[in-house]
Amino acid sequence: MSAGGAAPAGATAPTTPEPVPAEEAEALDAYSHAVTSVAERLAPSVANLRVMRRGRGGQVPAGAGSAVVLTPDGFLLTSAHVVAGPGRRGRAAFTDGRELAFQIVGQDPLSDLALLRAESGGLRPAELGDAGRLRVGQLVVAIGNPHGFAGSVTAGVVSALGRSLPTRSRRAARIIDNVVQTDAALNPGNSGGALADSRGRVVGINTAVAGVGLGLAVPINAATQRVIAQLMSDGRVRRAYLGMAGGPRPLPPQARELAAADTCVEVVEVMRDSPAERAGLRPEDLILEVDGAPVAGVEDLQRLMVAERIGRRVILRVLRSGELRELPLVPGELS
Repeated sequence: MSAGGAAPAGATAPTTPEPVPAEEAEALDAYSHAVTSVAERLAPSVANLRVMRRGRGGQVPAGAGSAVVLTPDGFLLTSAHVVAGPGRRGRAAFTDGRELAFQIVGQDPLSDLALLRAESGGLRPAELGDAGRLRVGQLVVAIGNPHGFAGSVTAGVVSALGRSLPTRSRRAARIIDNVVQTDAALNPGNSGGALADSRGRVVGINTAVAGVGLGLAVPINAATQRVIAQLMSDGRVRRAYLGMAGGPRPLPPQARELAAADTCVEVVEVMRDSPAERAGLRPEDLILEVDGAPVAGVEDLQRLMVAERIGRRVILRVLRSGELRELPLVPGELS
């Protein structure tokens, strides 16, 4: 070997990494700053839940998940499926080391949201945002407790908006509208945790892992704010009930001038002794409007079935065998 320490024959000289252009380094730094800022701001407001149930030998583990602090005096928001089942309670652990017992105030499986109350105050509430302002490609940060690893942070983008998520409670089925799809990594235990925008505002409650790189979150919007308010005041969500099953269907071309949309809801099944049966609704009827509000799909019909319509007469405008009809109907309460 020469005095200069030349490399042996056949050896490859180490390469020097190419410098990162200044504008790319600045962008990377801005991305890191956004994610770390959200994590520092929001992590104290996300709890690690250990859910317990009554067993023969006392309280036994029943699952785990995450929750978001809503108020300083201990109200927490989580996914209904995290705490589903009789006699559920447990403990909520926070990043500052506190571990508080919680009880279920109310749950709504049809929106997959549940409200909890921790025993102590002095919690740091998260700021709620508006999922309606999200855009595809926007940065979002997920904070939760996947596999029990408290305070885990993942980042990604909003990969799609306007998704629908079917839910069920006993015999009732419903679709959660405008679900947020993200590629931020979600795993078991993330359910009930926060999906936040770059300013640390919670825009969704993580609810499901639909595949690799595909997570779903219940949006924080006016509809979910009403659900939260009802759970806080009544412990449940009241919904009007028609007693029929239906699906989307394009309107026949000759009938499109009669409706405000090109699609409608076709009645597939009418439940026995239901408001729909008493009103004379039949399978194959096409529902065009409820009290003058257009019904272009099942989601429109669901949105109209609010608590204020329970026991109050509404007029269904339907198309039956090409003939337009108006059917008075009094919705019941979904139980």
